[in-house]
Amino acid sequence: MIEVIAFDADDTLWENESLYHRAKGEFARILSPYREADWVNCKLDENEVSNLPVYGYGIKSFTLSMIETAAEVVDGKIEAHTISAILEIAKRMLSAEVELLDHTEQTLLQLSSDYDLMLVTKGDLFEQQRKISRSGIEHCFQLIEVVAEKTPAKYLEILMKHHIEVDRFLMVGNSLRSDILPIVAIGGRAVYIPYEHTWFHEVPEKDEIEGVEYDELEHLGQLPEYMAALERTLD
Repeated sequence: MIEVIAFDADDTLWENESLYHRAKGEFARILSPYREADWVNCKLDENEVSNLPVYGYGIKSFTLSMIETAAEVVDGKIEAHTISAILEIAKRMLSAEVELLDHTEQTLLQLSSDYDLMLVTKGDLFEQQRKISRSGIEHCFQLIEVVAEKTPAKYLEILMKHHIEVDRFLMVGNSLRSDILPIVAIGGRAVYIPYEHTWFHEVPEKDEIEGVEYDELEHLGQLPEYMAALERTLD
């Protein structure tokens, strides 16, 4: 029997990657006098990943990677107006409204009558807390965890902290790498709900998911029916 359902936040409950998608388009336009968009975005992707151990995840990390990329594109001769334009992109991202995905609030309210709900999101603490408080759904969760990275060890730490048995825990998210694989690795259940935009870093290689058992839904609104069917098999 499942007692706790945990949800990823970004691109599972509300839109996030679309902000980065638009920002990359703006960034490429700023640097269009120097390089074509595909080259700029490839270099930005490369810098983002290499900077993760230093800056972590989130918009502020993304901004520093944009500035670094811009400096490389112009051979270090980056001008103040270029930096200002990049900072404006970041400010718009940070101040953007939190847009819930379809079915989010209704699904959470429906499930909260039968399960304890947990939010497990990774990224910058200030940024994630701001989104949580502005989402309008914070009250649906009994437990909230903001982590720097989602690994099997981190999930085990969370479960131990809250005295949750892994076989009574279900993780729901849009990232195979962060939400699905680590939970399955520790013997837990996971439900994958794909989102239209996924950062390439969150997409695992085919051999990483070969033989991995998880369930997949088209959208969050299908989760209550899925849970009802799952509970019947677990009885």
